Amino acid sequence: MSFTVAIDGPAAAGKGTISKGVAAHFGFAHLDTGLLYRAVGRRTLDGMEPVASAKDLTAEELEQGDLRTAQIAQAASKVAVIPDVRAALVDFQRAFARRAGGAVLDGRDIGTVICPRAEVKLFVTASAEVRAERRYLELNAKGADVTRDQVLADVRERDARDAERSTAPMKPAEDAILLDTSELSIEAALAQAVALVEQKRPATG
Repeated sequence: MSFTVAIDGPAAAGKGTISKGVAAHFGFAHLDTGLLYRAVGRRTLDGMEPVASAKDLTAEELEQGDLRTAQIAQAASKVAVIPDVRAALVDFQRAFARRAGGAVLDGRDIGTVICPRAEVKLFVTASAEVRAERRYLELNAKGADVTRDQVLADVRERDARDAERSTAPMKPAEDAILLDTSELSIEAALAQAVALVEQKRPATG
């Protein structure tokens, strides 16, 4: 039986960590849909055309270890505004979502476009300042040469681009549950998410 959990939200809100935790807790498969766009963005940095890159993307390319860089994040955000790129990646995501045994997908348009009938929809968010601080500490730990002001500007730029694009803009689904992690530890945020999914799961046994 399929059971889909759609988790959306802006960068560095904690949706990736929460999604992985929910998937692990319930034994569901997990897909970080942002990796699809990062993989396409990486290809464009290598000189490839965005739409063609999206059409022949393989699951193996999502395993590349260099997809989390700031440069690729910006490239991903740019290709994500291209309607034909998004269309090319829709089938991949929808097939994953309806696999037997349950699936968790996180991204920016899962509950609104990819899986509008998902059994659970969460929109994970936090203030831009909190998200920028998280991202700054993450990048700093990796040795990146960035300042807090640069990271905050980058977060706000991505938010604006994701929210204002004409195709599948980032916004909560009408029936999504808002989970603000600004003042929550990751453990507390994950516990809330697990409880929300538990409420929606069909009784077993």
